[in-house]
Amino acid sequence: MRLGVDVGGTFTDLLLHDDDRRLTYRAKTPSTQEDQSIGVTNGVRLICERAGIESAELDLVLHGTTVATNAVLEGKGARVGLLTTAGFEYVLHLAKSWTPGPLFGWITMDKPEPLATLTDTRGIPERINAQGEVVEKLDVDRAIELIDDLCSSGIEALTISLMHSYVNPAHERELARIVGERFPDIPISLSSEILPEFREYDRTITTVMNDYVRPIMTRYLSRIEDRLAKEGVAAPLHIVRSDGGLMSAGSAAERPVHTVLSGPAGGVTATTMISRRTGIDRLLAFDMGGTSTDVSVIIDGKPIISRSTKVGSFPAKVPTLDVRSVGAGGGSIAEVGELTNSLRVGPRSAGAMPGPVAYQRGGTEPTVSDANVVLGYLPPVLLGGEMELDVEGARTAVGKIGEKLDLSAEAAAQGMLDIANEVMLGALRAITVQRGLDPREFGMVAFGGAGPLHGNAVAQLLGCYPVVVPTNPGVLSALGFLEAEFKNEFVRTFIKSAAGTDPEDIWNAFREMGEQAVDWLTQQDVPSDDRRIEYSIDLRYEQQGFEVTVSIPDQLIWDGGSLDSVLRDFHQMHESLYGISFEVPVELVALRVVANGATPEVSQTAAGEGSDGVEDALVETLPGFWDGEWQDTPHYDRSRLGKDTRVEGPAILRQYDTTTVLLPGHYAQVDGHDNILIWPLEKEASE
Repeated sequence: MRLGVDVGGTFTDLLLHDDDRRLTYRAKTPSTQEDQSIGVTNGVRLICERAGIESAELDLVLHGTTVATNAVLEGKGARVGLLTTAGFEYVLHLAKSWTPGPLFGWITMDKPEPLATLTDTRGIPERINAQGEVVEKLDVDRAIELIDDLCSSGIEALTISLMHSYVNPAHERELARIVGERFPDIPISLSSEILPEFREYDRTITTVMNDYVRPIMTRYLSRIEDRLAKEGVAAPLHIVRSDGGLMSAGSAAERPVHTVLSGPAGGVTATTMISRRTGIDRLLAFDMGGTSTDVSVIIDGKPIISRSTKVGSFPAKVPTLDVRSVGAGGGSIAEVGELTNSLRVGPRSAGAMPGPVAYQRGGTEPTVSDANVVLGYLPPVLLGGEMELDVEGARTAVGKIGEKLDLSAEAAAQGMLDIANEVMLGALRAITVQRGLDPREFGMVAFGGAGPLHGNAVAQLLGCYPVVVPTNPGVLSALGFLEAEFKNEFVRTFIKSAAGTDPEDIWNAFREMGEQAVDWLTQQDVPSDDRRIEYSIDLRYEQQGFEVTVSIPDQLIWDGGSLDSVLRDFHQMHESLYGISFEVPVELVALRVVANGATPEVSQTAAGEGSDGVEDALVETLPGFWDGEWQDTPHYDRSRLGKDTRVEGPAILRQYDTTTVLLPGHYAQVDGHDNILIWPLEKEASE
């Protein structure tokens, strides 16, 4: 019994998978932003009731959380102290000496305050050079004075980030020992452990961010474990990393910076799974929730991994799935500008409370979900009849927008949807067209509570088909958590010229790092047969500012040999990425080892055989607004659509966790994996 839990801005989604019976159970409950653990506990109670099991029968709980992200975005993190090398106290202020835009951008730049203030920063007399040699010994007596002054000032966490500690962490470890003896209650993060790479700003800001969210994450994990224990849950809790992997709750409490994009990771992982099973090797993940929409690219059945991300105004150099987010969701609020008299949708959201007007939780401002209700795209009841919608209330709220623009309620609602679709289209173009990818060569997986509502319309604008609506689209991110592997990355800076380096030094370093990876997998209780370790090296042409990561075969590491094949791969990859390669010296930058621990695949019962017609799945016929006029529109129960069943639009496909809108001029067909595939009728005609 494995449970995936995804906390969103509006709903907390849960998916329970029974491995023995190959059955899944879904539940959605309102998120409780004041304390996410309350909503999670409510959801656990609900889904166990729905599955007819006791909470003690759960074997594993996998959780994606936005606690770390929200702490940074809202500026509500801990007060962090920073120990750095004397003379480098302004490392967070100088950052990369970069300002946005030309001169005008610099004049109007609103530079954020660093996560660790200068008041809480102390410069320690010591210095290690880039070769790891001690240039200036650590002044222990002076260090103790500075530590006592800083740690007694009320800081909640402490970051230690010294120059070149990535190559020689001796001074950082000595300072940590001193702090541990004198102030044992203050959590400490060492940059040589969080990010043992060169570039002092990236290393320092990433480690400071880890401490900024660490006390908050620790308290949250403690609360949720306590609440789950009171519910009788004895299963271990694992947290989803930003790169789609898993880590134990204890590891997440120590290194929460690796969870800053935890939420969207599940959807990308699930889209990758769908790509493998359907054989569609190019897919766009389109995850539309109540507050925002997250999009990403799957190529050759694999997601794109980025080595860094940005949380608000601050960079974080941690492995993340490459996800682009925009402030457009079902709860995005529509308003008319007073000066321009133009319609705007989002990024302001009604959230879970008070939510859209139709949800009857106190919301008064019209949202995208209300517009869908007005046009008849959302049925009068949701969540399998558990939530009744206020159709007239939604119409009144949207009608006020129409009055300001001299439009009917229907026209105003259609305008709201068109604008929301364009905002999401911009995000999809950014990850395809702006990167040289043709979206017409991709399919789209529409998921999230509102993804299937808008997927067909967005695909029509972008020209990407088929639109794939999976079996459990509303809780797909939670399903993705169940498909995630345990994962951790180990890095060692290794800056040397390839020509002057003994390859055996590289292989020896990889072997040592491989042992670290094995130890970590053992700590996570991953069985030996489920372990996989991947090796790669960062290379660049001398004097380049950025690197290219090249995979290294295991056999080369254990058997030894020259770097010739690695360098050939680097030149080919550089030419593939940038259209050019050079005959100049190549420089080694960093060695990377990724530890992977496989988890059981989610295996569901295959779709049943469907009949030639869809009459048995018809629930009711209701008015829908299509192409400027009201039309009788069939509403179908998705669960009664068997394999190969075909539905022509316009139509509404209803299920517990979402609603799928099938536009006129399109048809939907159920495949062997119980996915709905949406195509334009003109494609069928041409074939």
